[in-house]
Amino acid sequence: MAIQNFPGKIILLNGASSAGKSTLCEALQAELTVPFLQFSLDFFMFNSKVLPKRRDQTGPFSWPAIRPKLFEGYFNCLAGLANAGNNVLTDYIIESQEQLQQLIQKLRHLDVFLVGVHCPLPELERREKIRGNRGIGDAKRDLETVHTFTRYDFEVDSTRPPDENAKAIAGAWELRQGQGAFGSNALS
Repeated sequence: MAIQNFPGKIILLNGASSAGKSTLCEALQAELTVPFLQFSLDFFMFNSKVLPKRRDQTGPFSWPAIRPKLFEGYFNCLAGLANAGNNVLTDYIIESQEQLQQLIQKLRHLDVFLVGVHCPLPELERREKIRGNRGIGDAKRDLETVHTFTRYDFEVDSTRPPDENAKAIAGAWELRQGQGAFGSNALS
């Protein structure tokens, strides 16, 4: 059996912590008419034994030492999966203009559909408390910046049911044209 030589496509959901991105990914994966692998940084951070349990304040086991290498590797994994011909559905919190440019640099040769996932602060804070595995205040901090430095191919309000948002995103993705927001956000 021959391996597909065409790169896969990426749908990237960007929004604050607790905005419902992971839940929306699950609904979207079920809605799309072609197969997409769901691949999230959360798989490394919250749902696995990937990260070392030891966390020192400084040195090689500190979060400031581990974080940049983890994120760089994650970006490379996204590109690697798509370059191998896989369609990839991912959720992420793009924290800064610099991080956006790093993602664009890694993924600029790929078809990336960027979706803004919006949620009002009171609902973010309610979800954050219920989850119990996020720092209180993370969602507020994210909301203050996450949507301030990028344009999107499509945007949703995550207070709407995930299946409705998934249908809307899938429909918009099917109708997409050109490079989209990732191309227009790129530095010359």
